[in-house]
Amino acid sequence: MRLAVCAEMVFTDLPFVERVRRVHEAGFDVEMWDSRNKDLAALKATGARFSSMTGYSAGSLVEPDTADLVLSTAEALIPTALELGVERLVVHPAELIDGKAARPHWRSDGTMWLTAARTLERLGELGARHGVTFCLENLNTVLDHPGIPLARAKDTLALVRAVDHPNARLMLDLYHAQLGEGNLIELVREARPWIGEIQVADVPGRCEPGTGEINYAAVYRALAEAGYAGTVGLEAYASGDSDDALKAFRTAFEG
Repeated sequence: MRLAVCAEMVFTDLPFVERVRRVHEAGFDVEMWDSRNKDLAALKATGARFSSMTGYSAGSLVEPDTADLVLSTAEALIPTALELGVERLVVHPAELIDGKAARPHWRSDGTMWLTAARTLERLGELGARHGVTFCLENLNTVLDHPGIPLARAKDTLALVRAVDHPNARLMLDLYHAQLGEGNLIELVREARPWIGEIQVADVPGRCEPGTGEINYAAVYRALAEAGYAGTVGLEAYASGDSDDALKAFRTAFEG
């Protein structure tokens, strides 16, 4: 397994480029969110390997009126991904603004399912043309993202499985899954063929492994037994010192 760290959430007292440098020097790949306000030349100069970034900037997979906007903004971000060598572009079931639902929906319907599946299929086709993979991330709606339809891991997995495109995979976020569903070991076993990348943080608090209730050592063993050799990304805040948080993450996922 390759290990990555989201530079948006650690070393938060430093400028972003310096965070990336610190993560890279610690031996991890780098995840980031919105790339549009970043100094790409400075990021490349760090020598970091970038694992994933946000892959759209507007629109919703589930809404017929805005699905095309997901595609157009995704295509606009592909040159940045290619310049930085980013392999995976993250999308969400519906549009987020500052982490909140742009247009909350409290129930999903058949139109949402059909629109999301078709939009994800189109993203897969777009990714295939450019050599990148779009990863649909599950979210929790009980704490961080209320009003997002089709957000549970079982829903995002169902969509990715139905589309079954090699360039449309699952960003399986185990922090969100624990809050919304639990049963993480069975989840990773079931989702294994469709995972593009895994993200982790502990519950409660969204900090590094070992600070909460999730037995990440057991999750690691389940992933290893299932033959997972992809990327695991720490998308978590440091409970204290960021270097210590990175060490705890490495301990949990290197056995």
